[in-house]
Amino acid sequence: MAILMPALGRVREQARATACQANLHQWSLIWSAYANDYDGYLMKGMGGKNDVWMGALRSYYTEAKIRLCPTATKFRSEGAGGTFAAWGIWGDEGWHTAGDYGSYGMNEWCYTPPGPGASSWGGHPEWNWKGIDLKGSGYIPLFLDCYWDGGFPVDSESPPVFDGEVSDSMDRFCLNRHNGFTNGLFLDFSIRKIGLKELWKLRWHQQFNINGPWTKAGNVLPDDWPQWMRSFKDY
Repeated sequence: MAILMPALGRVREQARATACQANLHQWSLIWSAYANDYDGYLMKGMGGKNDVWMGALRSYYTEAKIRLCPTATKFRSEGAGGTFAAWGIWGDEGWHTAGDYGSYGMNEWCYTPPGPGASSWGGHPEWNWKGIDLKGSGYIPLFLDCYWDGGFPVDSESPPVFDGEVSDSMDRFCLNRHNGFTNGLFLDFSIRKIGLKELWKLRWHQQFNINGPWTKAGNVLPDDWPQWMRSFKDY
């Protein structure tokens, strides 16, 4: 039994990772349907409940549990750790609706600013992707395993000091839920696993430097990574 237990654990982990990708496949259909209904554009992300993904997509699905990665279904209030905890909305204010929950989040650089000069939560509306019909959209992350409902990663943000630490937007996505990988849906609606160090090689926004300081091309050294990430594949 002692010999079998580690193997059974790996099988369960693989099953949860596969189920996570199945969830994201459903989300690919949801995001695609929304974009088709709005001439290839995504929601505006300006603060109204129907301007952010949770409210804008609500009428496109019926089962709320698909907002949960199978490895992160419990809330922090139930004792779940940061990496494996679901987020929950307890107050009904602004763009949030009380009772919403999940463990996936949006790359908020994919929100569509409503016009020239419009503000963006990320502070750089010119960086936002303004639709889905884009060259290289298979490298633009849209919807991923996430500590919160989304974030605005930039290339200079450093990795979490420990798994589950969250001090900036990239940390929200850099979660070791799937053995050195996370799962993501891209702007071309493809789904795949993503190496945690690979997060710094994705095209999060229009000015994101994919050869930045946390990439091999940017001369990152093995010892520059936090101890918990050093064994993961380099990019």
